[in-house]
Amino acid sequence: MAESELTVRSCRELWTILLGRSALRETAQIDAELDRHRDRLHQGLRYYKPPSSSSAGKVKDNKEVAQPLKDFGLRISKLLALDEQQSVQLLQCYLQEDYRGTQDSLKVVLKDERQSQALLLKIADYYYEERMCLLRCVLLLLTYFQDERHPYRAEYSNCVNKLEKDLVSNYQSQFESLFKAEAPTWETHGNLMTERQMFKEQGFGLRQTNRHLVDKSMDSLVDRIGYLSSLILVEGMDIDFLHKCALEDSTEQHQFFSAPDVIKEMSQLLMTFGDIPHHGPVLLAWVLLRHTLRPDESSPVIRRIGNTALQLGVFKYLSTMLKGLGVSGNNCTASTAKMCIYGLLSFVITSFEEESLQTDGVATQCSHLIDAACEVLSAPNLPEVFWEMKPNMGLGMILDSAVGMFPHKIGPLLQLLTALLSNKLTVKKVYNFLDKMSFYTQVYKHKPNDIISKDDETLWRRQTPKLLYPLGSGQANLWLPQGVLGQVMLAGEQGYVVRWDHSYSSWTLFTCEVEMLLHVVSTADVIAHCVRVKPILDLVHKIISTDWTVSDCLLPLTSRIYMLLQRLTSVINPPVEVIASCVNCLSVLAARNPGKVWSSLHHTGFLPFASNPLTTMAQCVSAEGMKAGNYGNLLVQIEQPRGEYSVTIAFLRLITTLVKGQLGSTQNKGLIPCVLLVLKEMLPTYHKWRYNTYGVREKIGCLILELIHAILNLSPEGEDQGSTPTLQSLCIYCLANTEAGQAVVNIMGVGVDTIDLVLAAQPSSCGSEGPGQTLIQTVKLAFSVTNNVIRLKPLSDVVSPLEQALTQHGGHGNNLIVVLAKYIYHKHDPALPRLAIQLLKRLASVAPMSVYACLGSDASAIRDAFLTRLQSKTEDMRIKVMILEFLTVAVETQPGLIELFLNLEVKDGSEGSKEFLLGEWSCLHVVLDLIDSKQQGKYWCPPLLHRAALAFLLALWQDRRDSAISVLRAKERFWENLTTPLFATLTPPSDTTEPCVLETCAFVMKIIGLEIYYVVSGSLEQSLKDGLQKFSNARRYEYWSQYVKSLVCHVAEMEEDGICHFQETQMLISAWRMLLILSTSHSDVMQLTEDSTKLKLFMDVLDGTTAALTTPSSSVPCLGLGSMMTTLLLILLKQWRGVVATAPDILSPLSLILESIQANQQIMDRTKAKIFSALISVLQIQGLNGGDISQLPQLLLSVCETVKDEALALIDNTRHMSQTADTMEDEDSMETESARGPQKDQRDGVCVLALHLAKELCRSDEDGEHWVSVMRNVPVLPSVLSAVELSLRSKHNLYFTEAALHLLLTLARTPQGAAAVAAAGVIQTICLPLLSVYEVPSNEASQSFSRKSQDSACWPGVYRLCMSLMESLLKTLRYNFINEALDFVGVHQERILQCLNAVRTVQSLSCLDEADHTVGFLLQLSSFCKEWQFHLPKLLRDIQVNLCYLCQTCTYLLHSKKMLHHYLQAKNGEALPPAPLRRTQRPPQTPSKEAPGGGEREEAEQKALLAVQCSLLKILSKTLATLQHFTPDCCQILLDQCMDLAEYRTLFVLSFTTPAFDPDVAPSFGTLLATINVALSMLSEIEKKKEPVSLSITSLASSEEIQALKSLLMFTMENCFYVLISQAARCLKDPSILPRDKQRLKQELSSELSTLLSSLSRHFRRGSPSSPASGILPSSQSKPPTPGSKGSHEGQEPFIQLVQAFVRLVQR
Repeated sequence: MAESELTVRSCRELWTILLGRSALRETAQIDAELDRHRDRLHQGLRYYKPPSSSSAGKVKDNKEVAQPLKDFGLRISKLLALDEQQSVQLLQCYLQEDYRGTQDSLKVVLKDERQSQALLLKIADYYYEERMCLLRCVLLLLTYFQDERHPYRAEYSNCVNKLEKDLVSNYQSQFESLFKAEAPTWETHGNLMTERQMFKEQGFGLRQTNRHLVDKSMDSLVDRIGYLSSLILVEGMDIDFLHKCALEDSTEQHQFFSAPDVIKEMSQLLMTFGDIPHHGPVLLAWVLLRHTLRPDESSPVIRRIGNTALQLGVFKYLSTMLKGLGVSGNNCTASTAKMCIYGLLSFVITSFEEESLQTDGVATQCSHLIDAACEVLSAPNLPEVFWEMKPNMGLGMILDSAVGMFPHKIGPLLQLLTALLSNKLTVKKVYNFLDKMSFYTQVYKHKPNDIISKDDETLWRRQTPKLLYPLGSGQANLWLPQGVLGQVMLAGEQGYVVRWDHSYSSWTLFTCEVEMLLHVVSTADVIAHCVRVKPILDLVHKIISTDWTVSDCLLPLTSRIYMLLQRLTSVINPPVEVIASCVNCLSVLAARNPGKVWSSLHHTGFLPFASNPLTTMAQCVSAEGMKAGNYGNLLVQIEQPRGEYSVTIAFLRLITTLVKGQLGSTQNKGLIPCVLLVLKEMLPTYHKWRYNTYGVREKIGCLILELIHAILNLSPEGEDQGSTPTLQSLCIYCLANTEAGQAVVNIMGVGVDTIDLVLAAQPSSCGSEGPGQTLIQTVKLAFSVTNNVIRLKPLSDVVSPLEQALTQHGGHGNNLIVVLAKYIYHKHDPALPRLAIQLLKRLASVAPMSVYACLGSDASAIRDAFLTRLQSKTEDMRIKVMILEFLTVAVETQPGLIELFLNLEVKDGSEGSKEFLLGEWSCLHVVLDLIDSKQQGKYWCPPLLHRAALAFLLALWQDRRDSAISVLRAKERFWENLTTPLFATLTPPSDTTEPCVLETCAFVMKIIGLEIYYVVSGSLEQSLKDGLQKFSNARRYEYWSQYVKSLVCHVAEMEEDGICHFQETQMLISAWRMLLILSTSHSDVMQLTEDSTKLKLFMDVLDGTTAALTTPSSSVPCLGLGSMMTTLLLILLKQWRGVVATAPDILSPLSLILESIQANQQIMDRTKAKIFSALISVLQIQGLNGGDISQLPQLLLSVCETVKDEALALIDNTRHMSQTADTMEDEDSMETESARGPQKDQRDGVCVLALHLAKELCRSDEDGEHWVSVMRNVPVLPSVLSAVELSLRSKHNLYFTEAALHLLLTLARTPQGAAAVAAAGVIQTICLPLLSVYEVPSNEASQSFSRKSQDSACWPGVYRLCMSLMESLLKTLRYNFINEALDFVGVHQERILQCLNAVRTVQSLSCLDEADHTVGFLLQLSSFCKEWQFHLPKLLRDIQVNLCYLCQTCTYLLHSKKMLHHYLQAKNGEALPPAPLRRTQRPPQTPSKEAPGGGEREEAEQKALLAVQCSLLKILSKTLATLQHFTPDCCQILLDQCMDLAEYRTLFVLSFTTPAFDPDVAPSFGTLLATINVALSMLSEIEKKKEPVSLSITSLASSEEIQALKSLLMFTMENCFYVLISQAARCLKDPSILPRDKQRLKQELSSELSTLLSSLSRHFRRGSPSSPASGILPSSQSKPPTPGSKGSHEGQEPFIQLVQAFVRLVQR
C-alpha cells in the first residue's frame, strides 16, 4: 500500500494541521509541526526554487523514485519553472492527495501524451494551490498569534517571534516581485503555458499588464486587489501615529515631516489620481497628512485633492470596501482594514468640520459617513474602546452630531448605536444612553403661535404643554411641558430647527413611533413612518440578540410587533424591509419563549394556515384547505418579482427557531402549513427564482435544509405519535415521495468538483463566511436530511421516489452513488466527506443495490482514496471511523464492495486448496495496525478508532468471511493483539469517560465467542488457546464477572435521565452473557473448569439480576438489563446444576425478586416468566435447602396471588376472544390445536410457569399445611378451576389447562389437598367440559387416536391428565369420591371403551399412554364393584369384556415381537422417540461408539420397540390387577363352599389356544397361560447375557429401569396366576359347565401350571426380584408397580404355595 507519511508534508496538509482539523490536535504536536516547517514559513514563496542542474542531477541519482516519475517530474519542472527535486516532491504529494486514479492507471497516463498533458495542468493547479496554502499558513499565524481566545495562541506566538526578524521585508520583496512578474508564456515555460495569471505593477488591479487574461468571474478578486492596495497605501502613511502627533502637537516626529521631496513627489502623483474609486481613501489620507504636517502650504492643492476624494464618494466606497472584505469575526484582513479605517475616520472627523465633508447635499454624504462608521465599529473590541473615549473625540463627534438631530432624524443615531452593540456591557450602555435623552430636536416650517422667543430668534419658550404624538388617550405618549426652552439651531426660509432642552426616555418615544405607524398604516404617510420605525426594530433585534435580559424592558415594543406584522403585510405595497425586521425580532424572542411567540403570531394571519382540521397525510400533502397567509402572498407578489428575499430569509429562521423550541404537538400541527409551503412551493423551485444578489440563493437553500434538519431531529416527546400526521412524518413523506426529495438529491449531486471551483474562486481570507462555505454547509445538510429520512421512513414494500433517485444507475457514471463516493476527494471541510460516507453507509444497508456496480470503473480509484485517508496518520479521526463503519456495514450487505476493499490474492499453491494473501490495497493492513497493542494510546489510534476497527473484524466473523478470517488467523500476534483489551483494567462504571472502551471489549468477546463456536476445538489456533489459558490464569473471568455486576448495579442506582453510555453497557453485558453461555458447553477450550470460579460467576449473575430487578425506582433501561441477566441466570441454572447445588441460599434473592416484580407494573411478562422458571429450577436442584421451609409460606402466597390474577385475566381474555372470533371448526378429534389466546397462553408464559412453580412448592410442602393456610386467604382454586372449565369448553389455553391439571394432580396426592380440590368442584369443572376436547367419531375407533409424541402439548394429553386426576382423587379420598368417579366414567364411557379397543390398532406411545391412564383409573374404580354394579351395570359388563380383550391384545403383541415391530413401522411412519420407561431422572449415557448409519438406526428402532413393550406391559399388569377385582377372592372360592357364584361373571372362555390377534376370538384360559409364559420368557431374556450387545435389553436401558421391568413382570405373573386360579375355581364350581369340560380344564391346568412352576422355581433360585405385591397375601387392593422395590426372599413362598395348592386341588 502506498506510504502515507511522505518525507515532505504538503502545504495544504500543514494548513489543515494548523487549523486543528487533523488528528494532530495537542499543543505539543502543533508546536513540533511549526518548528519543523519554520524555514518554509520564513521563506514564503521563495521556498519554491527555480530549476538548477545540480537539482536535476540529484533527481537522476535518486534510486528510490521510479524512472517514469522522474521523467514526469522534469516535465513539471519545465512547465512551472520549479526546482527539479521539488517538482518530484510536488508530484508525490499530488499523487498522494489529489490524484483520482489508481497506480495502474497512472502508468498508462504517463505513457499517453494527451493524458499526461492533462495531468500536468492539474499538477500546475495543485502547485498554485500549494503556494496559496503556504501563504494561508502565515496569514493564520499572524491572525491569531495575539488572540487570547485561540487554543494554539502560545504556539503561534512562539513561531511568529522566531520568524519576526526579517519576515516583513522578506514578504514585501516577494510581493513586489510578484507584481512585476510577466505572465508566463509558452516561450519561457513550454507550450502548455497559455493562460496562467500573475500581476504586474497594476494600478489597483485595474491596469495590470495581464488584465486581458482575467475573465469576468474574477472581477471580485480584482476589486479586492484594489481594496487591499488602497489600504496598504493608507496604512503606509501611518495615520494613527500622525493623529497622535497632532494631539501632542509634535508633528515633526512623523516620518514624512522630514521628507519634503517625497511629499512633493507624492502630491504631484496624487494630483493625477481621481479616475477610479479605489483612489478615494488614499487621497483623503493624503489630504489629512498634508493638512496636519504643512497646514500653511499649498492649501489649493489640498482642497483640490480633497474635493476629488469627496467626488469619488470616499465614504460610500469605504463602507462598500469594508462590507466586501467580509465580516470580521475571525477574519484578520477585515479586522485589520477596520482598524486602519477607524484611525482614518477618527482623524478626518476631528480635523474637518462635518459640513466641509459634504458635496452634494447634507443627507447622502452624511449617511455614507455614518454607514462607514458603522462598518468600522463592527470590528471586535472597538465598541468597548468607543464607549471609554471622550465624547468630543473622533467618531464620538459623529454620535454627538446624530444626537443633535434626534428625534427629527431617528436613523443616524440608531444606526450608530446598533453598530456599538457588541456584548452585554455595551447593551447596558446603549440602553441607558437612550433612556436618558436631554434634547428633543424638532423642525418647524413656520413658527408656532404658542411660542415666546427672544428678539434674535435664538431661544424659544413654550407657553403651553404640547402632546408630541396625535395618539388616543390611554396610550403611551410624550409631552413637551409648559415653559420648556428650545435653542433654535437653524433658521431661515426652509424653516426652523429647534433643540428643546427636555429630558425623556427614547424608549417611550420608540413605542409612540411604532404606535403611530400602526395608525397611519393605510395612509400615504406609511413609507415615511416605516423609514423611522425600521432602525428602531433593528436596534431592538440587536439588543435582544446580544443580551436577552433586557427583553422585559422592551416589552412595550416587542408586544406591538405582532400587530405591526398583521397591519403591514396586508397593505397593497407592503414595506418588505420593515416586515423582515419584525420577523427577525420574533425569531430572537422565539428562541427563548417559543410558545408565547407562536400563540401571538398564530392570530396575525402572517403565517400559512389550514382552514380545515388536518387529519390524513393525503389531505396534508395535497394542501387541501390550506392558505398561504400574508407571507405566502408577499413571496409570490413582491419578493419573487423583485429578486430580494429578506422576509423569506427571516421567515425560514423564525420557523426553524419555533421547531427547535420543542413546542407541544398541537402547536407543531399548526406549523404544518408553514412547513408544507416550504416543502411544496420553495424547496423544489427556489433555485429557479430571480435573484439580484449573489449568494442569496445558496443562503435560502441552506436555511430550508436547516429547517428540515431541525424537524427530522425533533425528539419523540415533541412529536405526538397519533394517527394524524406530525411535522416529522409529513417531512419524511414529502421528501420520500414528492419533488422536494428530488431537490435535495440535486443539492447532493453538486459534486466535489463544483465545490472546489467555488472555493477556488473565493478570496482565501474569507474565513468561514464565503459562498463556498455556504455551499458546503448546504450539501452537508442535504446529506444529513437524506440519511435521516431513510432512517425514519416507515418500512414499506414499495421503493419511494427518493430511494429510486438515490440508487438509480445513470449512464456515463453520473449516478448519485459515484458522486457521493467522490466526496472523499474533498479536503477543505472534513465533515463533508464524513457525512457523504455516512449516507453511503445508510444506502448500502437499506437499498437493494450493489454500490460496487454503481461505482463502475471508478471503483478501484475510489477504494484507493478511501484507504489513503484511512491510513494517513494526520487524517481527521472521525472520517477514519466513518470509513470503517461504512466497511462494517458493507461486509453484510455489499459483497462485491467488501471484496474490493479486502483485496485478497490467491496464493500460488496446490490446485484444490486455496490459500489467501493480503493484497497491497487491502483495508486489513490498516485494521491490523489499529488493533496492534503497541499502537494503542498513540495519537493516530484513539479509542474510538480502535473500536471501529474491532467492529469491522466482528462483522467479518459474523458474516463468516472465511477467506479474510483465515488470513487474519494466520497473522502473527493477531490473537494476542485482539485480546489485549480484555486484560486492561477499566475505570469504575461511575467514572467512565471513554464509553467506547466498553464496546471494544464487547467486540473482542464476541469475536472470541464466534471463533470458539464455529471452529472445532482441535483446529483452534494455538495462540488463541494460549490467550484463553492466560485469561483464565490471570483470574480475568472473575474480574469481568465483577465488572459486569458493577455495571448493572451502577445502572440500577441511576435515575433514567442520568443513565449515560447505556448502549455500550448493554453491549458489553450482552457479549459477556454470550461468553458465559458458550462456556457451559465449551468449558475445556475456554479454561473455565473450576467449580469455585463457576460458583463465583453464578453468584455475580444472581447479584446483578437482584440489583436490576429489586431497585424501587427501576428505569426502563435497568429493567432491560434485568431481563438479559435473568436469561443468563436461567441458562446457568440449567447447565451448571452441580455448581448450583453447592451454592449458598439462592432461593432468598429469587423470592425477593419475585416480590419486587409483582409490585412493579413496568416489568414485562417475559422477565416474570424467567424468574418463575428460575425458581422452579432451583427447587428442583436444591429443594427447600434441606427441609428449611421458612420461605415456603411467603413464596406460596406470592405465587398463588399471581396464579389467581393470571387465571382471572385469562378468563376475560378467553371470553373476549370467543366473542370476537368466529367459532373454529375442529378438524379432527383430540389432535386439533385451536388458535390460542394472544400472549396469555404460552408454554413459557407467566401463568403457565406460575402454575408449575406452585406445583413444585406443593410437592415440597409434604404435609400440605402451608398450602391449606394460603388457600384460605387466596381464592386460587376457584379461579383456576373456572379458567380450566372455560378453557375446556372453548378448547383454548392448552398450556394453561395442562399446567393447572398438573397442579391439581400434585395436590390430590395428600388427603387435605385432595379434599380441597374435590370440595372446590373439580368434577363440575372437568366432567362435562372435557367432552369438548375430543369427538367420538362414528367410523373406526382408531381414527380418533393421536399419533403425536406423548410429550408434546396436546388436548389428548389434557384428557389423560384428567383421567390421572380422577384416579388420584379416588385413590386418596376413596368412598368420599366414588359418586363423582362414577359420574366421570359414565360421561366418558364411549371414549374409555374406544381407548381399550384402540391398543389393537394404534401402538403410538400417546395412545398406549391413554390406555395406561384409563386402566389405572379403572383399577381404582374396580375396588368399588358393588357401587359400580348398582349404578352402571351395563358399562361394568362392557368394561370387563373389553379388559379381557385388552389382556389378549397385549399378550399377543408382547409375545410376537416381530409382528409388533412390523406394526410400528407400517402404521406409525415416523420414527418413535426413545422414551424412558418411567419419568425418572436418567443419568446421561455415553453414545455408542459404533459405525454411524445402520447401527444407530437399528438401535433407535430397538429402543422405540422396547418403549412400546414397556407400555404394553404396564397396561397388561394394571388390566390384570383390575380383573382381579372382578373375579372371586381366591381364598374364599377355594375354601368357602357356599359362595354365591352368580355375583361374579365368567370372564374367560374355556379354551386353551394361544391368543390370536382377531377380535372375533374370545379371551380364554389360553390367553392367561400365554400371558404368564410371555412374562417368564421376558424375564429370562433380561437375564441372558449371551445376546449381541446392540440388541439386548440391558444395553438399551439403565440398571434401574431393568430392575423396574423385572418387578413389573413378576407383578404381571402374580396377578395373572391369581385371575387364572380364581376363574378356574369359578368354572369348576359352576354347575352349568359340563363335567367333561371341567375334567379337561383340570388336565390342561395341571400340566401347564406344573411346567410353569418348575420354570418359576428356577428363577427364584437365581434370586429374581419379587413383585411389589408379593409380600401381601392376595387382597382386593393391589398397588401399582414401584421401580426398584425389593421384597424379602421368603415373601415369595405364599404366592408359589397358592399355585401349588391349586395344582394339588386340580390333580385330585
